[in-house]
Amino acid sequence: MKHWGFVVALLVLPCGLWAQKARAELKNAKGEVVGAAIFTPADHGVRMSLNVRNLPPGEHGIHIHEAGKCEAPDFKTAGGHFNPAGKKHGQLNPEGQHAGDLDNLLVRPDGTARVRILLHAVTLGQEDNSLLRPRGAALVIHADKDDLKSDPTGNSGARIVCGVIVGP
Repeated sequence: MKHWGFVVALLVLPCGLWAQKARAELKNAKGEVVGAAIFTPADHGVRMSLNVRNLPPGEHGIHIHEAGKCEAPDFKTAGGHFNPAGKKHGQLNPEGQHAGDLDNLLVRPDGTARVRILLHAVTLGQEDNSLLRPRGAALVIHADKDDLKSDPTGNSGARIVCGVIVGP
């Protein structure tokens, strides 16, 4: 009987919990790998675990961008911020925020950062706000701090690191 109870419990799980992990290998403009991000389904969104090295110390804007392309040296092929709901930029903007807007990334004096962030406005499923949609998505780290309000980019400066988000 224990086995049947286990099977029934699995059948009633929400579909989003079946989604698999996604990942992004992060490279700088020279093509050097400087870190990685792992994306896993979570209650109310997607959890991103990020580990980077060899970056300039200080605060940096970090965003999910709308296209799964990271062509160096400027990474403009990643497009604008991931924004399927058509919102404005920044957590402090009264008109909303892009699904791809994140808090600033604080890089330590030794050039490393390690964070876990819950992304509330994205999924790894089949929805319009999925990071695994046909056009793809990318994780981009910017040279400067994001002011969290200026539309469309938060004045976060040049794109210095990029990684295409890919499924399993």
